[in-house]
Amino acid sequence: MMEIPLFTVDSFARSAFEGNPAAVCLLEKALPEELYQKIASEMNLSETAFIMKLKSTDDFTSGARFSLRWFTPIHEIILCGHATLASAAVLFYKKENSNAEVAFETLSGEVRVRKQEEVLVLDFPNNKPEVQDKSEYHDLLKAAFGEMCIEEVCLCKKTKNLLVHLADPCDRSVLMSIKPEAEKLLRHEDGTKIRGMIPTIKGESKYDFFSRYFSPWHGVYEDPVCGSAHTVLGPYWSEKLGKKKLLAYQCSRRGGELQVELRDDGRVEIAGRAVVVIQGTLKI
Repeated sequence: MMEIPLFTVDSFARSAFEGNPAAVCLLEKALPEELYQKIASEMNLSETAFIMKLKSTDDFTSGARFSLRWFTPIHEIILCGHATLASAAVLFYKKENSNAEVAFETLSGEVRVRKQEEVLVLDFPNNKPEVQDKSEYHDLLKAAFGEMCIEEVCLCKKTKNLLVHLADPCDRSVLMSIKPEAEKLLRHEDGTKIRGMIPTIKGESKYDFFSRYFSPWHGVYEDPVCGSAHTVLGPYWSEKLGKKKLLAYQCSRRGGELQVELRDDGRVEIAGRAVVVIQGTLKI
């Protein structure tokens, strides 16, 4: 029997049952390839993260570099923010990792997470989207948003996320009321070009922008708080608002706050809090 340390972490959350839950597994060595997906399907969360030692002599308490993979309930993905935040939270808060920063080798290259007072800061790629002709997505947009007016549509080809800037007078309450049917979205797009849809509006009060994230193409109807989506949203709203530091809120039922900063070196920093809510052992 194999025993794997397993945690559930609420990311971009100040307390339990907020933000976005992710499962995190600590691996001494690689698993049989088919087992990663079986575990992620069993966890049935938007993402399950697998942190693995790069060397047998490494230690989760003192090591500064690890391998990291992310799986949805149906397949592996190339980038995930909230599960990376969750992974760092396990290392820093439960394994009491002695480093101020840890690095992960991933399908998106190296990503880093550092401790900064009460938050953890993700060092992620800048995935600025490109403006699209709205007419190319007419059927998909109508299936998702009905007769709502749309200001602009942008696509990030790398992450296959479609950013949809909803036009005024759409406000936070209208954004929260959107309920696209997964079957309709899948009928109009097979996942070849688009894997996620990000409706967004300009913020109010202390927030610079609001968003939601739908991804039935990843086997996830709605991701409660999506860090990787903010590598698309951050560059978009930074240009629109003329500022590099932004405060965002994702308006899902659970909800979550994210601090986003565009760096001059072409990277995006996304900061948030995380709470470890479950700790146990996976026996297989």
